[in-house]
Amino acid sequence: MCTHKPPCPSADSTDREAAHLVAHHPEQGWSLLCNGVLLFEDTGELLPDGQVIAPHRPGSLATVAA
Repeated sequence: MCTHKPPCPSADSTDREAAHLVAHHPEQGWSLLCNGVLLFEDTGELLPDGQVIAPHRPGSLATVAA
């Protein structure tokens, strides 16, 4: 699906969120990446094979500092 040089990470790679944006709809809370991943504003993801990745937001700064 990706025609970028070098190619974007595939949907099953750990760095899949680094792929280029194809469509961005902040008013609806989602973006489509060129590897077919739907990325939601809460950091959840829907992969092209239907697999759901739960939101993975980092903890608060107070938690990180502790």
